[in-house]
Amino acid sequence: MIIDSHCHAWERWPYQPPVPDYYSRSAIDQLLFEMDVNGVDKAFLVCAGIDHNPANNDYIAAAVRHHPDRIIQCADVDCSWSETYHLPGAAERLRQAAERWHLPAFTHYVKGDDDGSWYTGEEGMAFFAAAAELGLIASIACRPQHHTAINQVAAAFPSMPILIHHLGHPGVGQVDNLLLVLESAQYPNIHIKVSGFYYSTVGPFWDFPHRDTIDAIVRPLYETYGGARLCWGSDYPVCRHNITYRQALEAFRTHCDFVAEEDKVRILGENLAGLLLSRPA
Repeated sequence: MIIDSHCHAWERWPYQPPVPDYYSRSAIDQLLFEMDVNGVDKAFLVCAGIDHNPANNDYIAAAVRHHPDRIIQCADVDCSWSETYHLPGAAERLRQAAERWHLPAFTHYVKGDDDGSWYTGEEGMAFFAAAAELGLIASIACRPQHHTAINQVAAAFPSMPILIHHLGHPGVGQVDNLLLVLESAQYPNIHIKVSGFYYSTVGPFWDFPHRDTIDAIVRPLYETYGGARLCWGSDYPVCRHNITYRQALEAFRTHCDFVAEEDKVRILGENLAGLLLSRPA
């Protein structure tokens, strides 16, 4: 089984420049088509209520109702673009979201210039305590400097799986940043998404398979976290700025040839499937 641990779908294309297929480029049917032709069984779909899509959680909830065997909703809760970002009451908003959409997971995007102190403050700890109580998976978009705070959250709530987006964004050649991401491996509930190789490359974003990212970042992540705590993701449809869905898959499956075949099976789907199955009933 292959599960895409990081992809999106929107009613309206949210990025610039404007596109002629504004209402279809990022539609859920496009994602399902790419999954079908590339042999991907399920999508762990990361919601994002960004430009022109304030109701993205509702849009994906409808997709789950129509395709319950294919789409797993990871709802946007208090992400960096929201009006409620880091305002008091986050824990209650998370509880309401979990009840409304019957969530297995949520995502929280932190601003790049945020110092991370909210995570370990009273509001942040209450937020993650609610997530742990509800048995939710936390899909976190952060930067390396936030890992110190995230590590404290992981230690406080060891039953809550934390999935870090896009290799943790360490950047090729940014050794100190990579070390921060690698140090988080000491917390067994922290997992890394093997996705978005182009975010870390120093070469052109379109230069598939982003060999520098593979050698400088994916390899040490695999050597440190092992095959049991990495999850492959496509970053579709955002990846279309640089590569195709097939290339997003093969950048890992074909070009990360240092990964043992049995670990590739885990990373391509078994690891995330295990996290979903281990959630309390």
